[in-house]
Amino acid sequence: MKTFVTKPAEVERNWYVVDADGQTLGRLASQIATILRGKHKPIYDPSVDCGDYVVVINAEKIHVTGRRMDQKKYYRHSGYPGGLTEITLRDQLKKHPTRPIQSAVKGMLPKNSLGRKMIKMMKVYAGSEHPHEAQQPQNLKL
Repeated sequence: MKTFVTKPAEVERNWYVVDADGQTLGRLASQIATILRGKHKPIYDPSVDCGDYVVVINAEKIHVTGRRMDQKKYYRHSGYPGGLTEITLRDQLKKHPTRPIQSAVKGMLPKNSLGRKMIKMMKVYAGSEHPHEAQQPQNLKL
């Protein structure tokens, strides 16, 4: 019996739509990361990008437990001395509602060129409309 090796040309890509309304942020992000990596497929290979495209809608309506809305902070640095800026999850959802899901999923993907390629296969939208109807995405219940 020969060992099966996944080749990038053999990978079949599907499109999925995930509704984030009422979903817990971390649990949603881990399931999205699994689909982006392709771990749900029998041909999964950690060294090959065999994941699917994911469209996340209603990103502004995610749910978190405890006091995370006020205690969870996101940091960024301008590169200048004293240029550290922090913002809470509540304010981040008001200003940029797609960023909490993007950063949560990005943290669960590999930290290399393969992970950077995978994160581009996720499209996040604050509202319920998205411009990917031509790809005929399937609804995914998580």
